[in-house]
Amino acid sequence: MTRAFMFAGARVLVDLWDINDKATAEFMTRFYRAMLGKQVLRPAAALRAAQVSMWKAKQWPSPYYWAAFVRQGEAR
Repeated sequence: MTRAFMFAGARVLVDLWDINDKATAEFMTRFYRAMLGKQVLRPAAALRAAQVSMWKAKQWPSPYYWAAFVRQGEAR
């Protein structure tokens, strides 16, 4: 599926392994909040901010919950 989006020219955020649904929902909330909130970070910076905030959170410190997310597609 990722490959099809990339051929279409899209940039996507994908995970490399199955992750707990609650952790994924929390991660995506943090990612979009960083990208679309007051900070208005670029996608790569928002990804990093979400990963760091998950790492520092008491409930999600294990890389299992946040390290699987990567951006794919050409940077413009």
